[in-house]
Amino acid sequence: MSGTAPEPSAAAARAARAERDAWLAALDYDRAPFTIAWELTRACAYACVHCRATAQPKRDPMELSTAEAQALVDRLAAFGTRPILVLTGGDPLMRRDVFELAAYASERGLRVSLTPTATALPTRARMAQARAAGIRRVAFSIDAADPAAHDAFRGFRGSFARTLRAMDAARSEGLALQVNTTVCTRNADELERLADRLAAWGIVQWSVFFLVPTGRGRGLRMLSADGHERVLGWLHDLRDRVPFDVKATAAPQFRRIAAQRARARGEDPTTAAGAGYRFGDGLDRPVRGVNDGRGFMFVSHRGEITPSGFLPLAAGDVRRDDPVTVYRDAPLFRSLRDPTLLKGKCGVCEFRDVCGGSRARAYAVTGDPLASDPSCPYVPAAAAA
Repeated sequence: MSGTAPEPSAAAARAARAERDAWLAALDYDRAPFTIAWELTRACAYACVHCRATAQPKRDPMELSTAEAQALVDRLAAFGTRPILVLTGGDPLMRRDVFELAAYASERGLRVSLTPTATALPTRARMAQARAAGIRRVAFSIDAADPAAHDAFRGFRGSFARTLRAMDAARSEGLALQVNTTVCTRNADELERLADRLAAWGIVQWSVFFLVPTGRGRGLRMLSADGHERVLGWLHDLRDRVPFDVKATAAPQFRRIAAQRARARGEDPTTAAGAGYRFGDGLDRPVRGVNDGRGFMFVSHRGEITPSGFLPLAAGDVRRDDPVTVYRDAPLFRSLRDPTLLKGKCGVCEFRDVCGGSRARAYAVTGDPLASDPSCPYVPAAAAA
């Protein structure tokens, strides 16, 4: 008699998917975030030209201690909804307790992912530690198909080759892989060639970040509004030709584009942007769109609580404030979740509940997080009248 567990029946698999979909649909972004990004440290060996954190070579002595970090995890678990916890930086591997914290978060029910820098640190041995600590997915950044162009972005010659080695180490240890790419005028023409290479790397998701001019990124040029629309439209069409999920980050108008095209085909627009996309690692896509402060929360290396890493307005501090209370009740977070407070085109747009515009980009460009997102060329019917 074999000791191998039987494969689940098709009916059981369908029931499990239905249960997961119902759970995703029931999540209330007024009560809990879907994703929490936690900047463990700002220390990093690289000096990337677009770094939101303006990362530095050495760790900040004001970083949360291990004990403070574990106390934070306890409070994040208190949301009660098993949010995704992204351990980021800087380079989170610059903290020696990173896997201790990952294991603690996993034990408390959080779904943990890791975004290391592709230095000499993400070895196969460390990727094995990551897997043992309960980390479900590892995301590496690749910003161009051309190694020299990528290395110029990262400020470190040989970083492209190191990234591929790190990805191979993670894949060898059974970790799901994600690639993050930041897009601006400097590398937009690299996207098609990069997309052709991603499938061979066995990734589950390509997360395409559209530049928000903050941190070192202030020195780069964003795409024009028409450029955003063109690239987002291309990404939308790409999804039908690739074996991995395609996600637009800091570009919520991707959901508007997807909804428009779905309606034109007579299809349901609510799942058009990849909502509810299910992954084997359990880090599923939300059913409804996440935005800065709406389904998303960021905690800095010093404990500041902000709506996202690209929107550096602190609404609290974990050393003195409860992050659950801050997310639910802080005026900044509440205002970002109220589409009736949006201004300009975003305020009268018929897609404001689906999209809402990038609040981080609005703040970076205008100084007002409720202003219109300058990266969107769409003219709402109410504005055109």
